[in-house]
Amino acid sequence: MTGKTFDVVVVGNVGIDTNVYLRRADIDFTVESNFTENVDYVGQAGGYTSRGFAQLGKKTAFIGYVGDDHNGRFIREEFRRDGIDTDALFIDPSGTSRSINFMYQDGRRKNFYDGKDHMSLEPDMERCQRVLAASKLVHFHIPNWARALLPVAKALGLTIACDIQDVVSADDPYRQDFVEYADILFFSATNQEDPTPLMTAFLSVKSGQIVIAGMGAKGCAVGTQDGIEFFPPVAMDTPVIDTNGAGDGLAAGFLSGYVLDNYPLKDAILRGQITARFTCTRKASSSDLITLEQLETYFRTHVS
Repeated sequence: MTGKTFDVVVVGNVGIDTNVYLRRADIDFTVESNFTENVDYVGQAGGYTSRGFAQLGKKTAFIGYVGDDHNGRFIREEFRRDGIDTDALFIDPSGTSRSINFMYQDGRRKNFYDGKDHMSLEPDMERCQRVLAASKLVHFHIPNWARALLPVAKALGLTIACDIQDVVSADDPYRQDFVEYADILFFSATNQEDPTPLMTAFLSVKSGQIVIAGMGAKGCAVGTQDGIEFFPPVAMDTPVIDTNGAGDGLAAGFLSGYVLDNYPLKDAILRGQITARFTCTRKASSSDLITLEQLETYFRTHVS
């Protein structure tokens, strides 16, 4: 633990996700109606990571936005139940952000994201600085308003982790600030045949940076100044039923282990992979993520 008020502050988006589970191989556009299973839950990257840290016993604060509406009030109540500090959970006048995820039977997912005003919101910097100063670690997601807090976190001496999500190009100007400030950088390489070129490019930006690429069913890759190493996925008896939040689980498990609990790099990677794999066993839920006790049990099994 850190000796501060919080172990970690999560900066990012939270909203209500609707997963649409298709009962056929694809959408039938020749008919007006398709019968599906539709499930609403607290989701998006900030929702998954903040709840993931809290489930692992970490004192967690969240900086972000919800609407002054039913969905926003529901999220606040869920966060309070989890023990997540919401002092810097601000109001987006356009409402709570939403995502629609079409979930295909073969494991594919197609996301439709409505971030409301996240491109133009301006957070209360004084309140954010107060929350950040009470932590050792900050984990950033990439709503546009969050970039204003990067220099604040650096000036406070926090360890900065950033998840830049599904990356197409290392030169993407939108993500550049997050790449440059990150001590630990996460990204999704699920749609990349080989993440090595992207990882090499990111590692050239900042000396000492750790770069972690989530590769879905292929495991993950970790890059440091010593090179890039690939790790196969961990095995569990329970099947993969929903991959939403898996990358957020990788980040929460790794950062809890490496930054907060001082595990060696490879052990922390294993803890992140276990957390990610466990997330995939939960259907449309961020309220039943892996606990510290469960993680320790799986970890002992895999290292024995």
